[in-house]
Amino acid sequence: MRLIKPAWMIGPGVMLVLAALLSAPLERTQLSAGIPWGFVGNASAQEADPAQLELGEQLYNENCAICHGENGQGRIGATLAQDWPSIQPELTIESTIANGITGSAMPAWSQENGGPLSNEEIVAVAMYILSWQTSGIPNRTPVPTATLVPPITPVPGVEGDPNAGAMLFGENCAVCHGDKGQGRIGATLAQDWPGIRPDLSVKGSIASGIRGSAMPAWSQENGGPLSDTDINNLVAFIMTLPAVPGQAQPTPTPTPASSNFLAGWGGVLIFVVLVIAIIAIAIVAQRRKN
Repeated sequence: MRLIKPAWMIGPGVMLVLAALLSAPLERTQLSAGIPWGFVGNASAQEADPAQLELGEQLYNENCAICHGENGQGRIGATLAQDWPSIQPELTIESTIANGITGSAMPAWSQENGGPLSNEEIVAVAMYILSWQTSGIPNRTPVPTATLVPPITPVPGVEGDPNAGAMLFGENCAVCHGDKGQGRIGATLAQDWPGIRPDLSVKGSIASGIRGSAMPAWSQENGGPLSDTDINNLVAFIMTLPAVPGQAQPTPTPTPASSNFLAGWGGVLIFVVLVIAIIAIAIVAQRRKN
């Protein structure tokens, strides 16, 4: 005999199942992004207001165009001017900007991960990137940014022109390493470099990148945009950067000699002596009883 449940029992059950199926993917997506609630999923090019798009464009030009191209066409980074194959591409874009991609040249940009951008700024950048889906790649006239600077004296024995390198540094490196090499989301380059020929080490890092880090390869031989002359000029400039004063290191507290003695072989020796003494005392006590 076939039992049929009343309609009033079936209706609520179906509604509960549908609610669970609709809410679970969103929760998993939010949690997997590793960024705060209320942040993911806010970017939508169709809903973005002009002020947010303007902020996103400014932030993109300051931080992203170096690697991804001023029109999102890709340079040493991925092409961003594309139709994103996803129902909610903003989730992917925001999470990638905020958290970076481990083991690649894409660093984390959110303040929660040590980067310079707030959640609102990341949403604005994502809005701007997504606007290329609907309005196409923007045609912008680059704004001249060159400024007069005093001539830079080359470091003896280092190949390249530091004055030409200064311009290349501002165009390609300052966004990550700071305008004075003081470090930003990249390493501090204004330092006293150890070694006999630190310029060769720096040149190798620029040309070939550093595998597993956010430092990409910049040489044309490795798929980058810079010629060997450009890299030599960059190295020549970096070698002229004055070292950034380091933070004072705490003076280690001297450890008493007795503590060091007990923590090493001295402690083992004392332990052995005590064991032998206890055994000897036990033997003497046993003989006296007999």
